[in-house]
Amino acid sequence: MRKGLFWLNDKQWAQIKPHLPTNQTGPEREDDRRIISGIIHMLQCGARWRDCPPDFGPYTTIYNRFNRWAKRGHWQAIFEALARCGKDGVTLSIDSTSIKAHRSASGGKGGNMNRRSAARAAGGPRKSTR
Repeated sequence: MRKGLFWLNDKQWAQIKPHLPTNQTGPEREDDRRIISGIIHMLQCGARWRDCPPDFGPYTTIYNRFNRWAKRGHWQAIFEALARCGKDGVTLSIDSTSIKAHRSASGGKGGNMNRRSAARAAGGPRKSTR
């Protein structure tokens, strides 16, 4: 286990294990503790799912598990159980305050250029000398 990555400790795992979905169809799930640790790590750091450290497993598994369980509402109970762990709990803040903007959103190449609106330019003097 690399340093700096989030891993569920034994107390946290004991709290959330009863809230994990059972009787799921399909193949046997991979190591739940590792996958859920990866999901929480990615939610905390805010990186793209594709950038998930390989220590947690394939990023597609991490994303698909998060997505499927989110659609079914499983995360609410899991996060509430983690919050009950006291000071060893996990504090997550998930919101949309981090918004990516295109590199030209601040004016693009050449800096900020003040231009008159088309309506004001139509009534003003012509720039051409013809």
